[in-house]
Amino acid sequence: MPSSQYFIRNQEGVYFLTMTVVDWVDVFSRPAYRYIIVDSLRYCQQQKGLQLYGWCLMSNHLHLLAAAADGYNLSDILRDMKKHTSKQLVKAIQEEPESRRDWMLQRFAYAGKYQTNVKEYKFWQDGNQAEECTSQAFLLEKLHYIHQNPVRNLIVEEPEHYLFSSARTYAGIKGLLDVELL
Repeated sequence: MPSSQYFIRNQEGVYFLTMTVVDWVDVFSRPAYRYIIVDSLRYCQQQKGLQLYGWCLMSNHLHLLAAAADGYNLSDILRDMKKHTSKQLVKAIQEEPESRRDWMLQRFAYAGKYQTNVKEYKFWQDGNQAEECTSQAFLLEKLHYIHQNPVRNLIVEEPEHYLFSSARTYAGIKGLLDVELL
């Protein structure tokens, strides 16, 4: 169970969030799986009131700087997104050419084996590591952290070169998702 310090207490706040695949499985090394996340985030923006200020999808986790629009609840948005993407990603792993299929499905089945709320596979770890951004300085620190993630992992030399990140938008390059600039 995640620490209570990481709960979303203020549904109107902006949060730094980290959603991690169980066992840190490198699922998002395949483009088809990455686009499931991008499409889901876009849907949540257009239909569920998700406001994105920053994001970065790495091989086994997703960072967001996000809030809920008026009349929406950030916890509900994230719950629904994780539930939907979990189902879509497991389905894609089962159907797409995937050399790691049996191993990944075994990991996800084991992760959910003793949890009554999991029917067959558990894709995401519990919680979102939510940290409310209560100051502009903290918000900008987290945005920088998110954008530097692919640089620190030696994927790209410059943050804006990474396609699956809002760093492109902040650099004036069209990104995969619309974000509200800070």
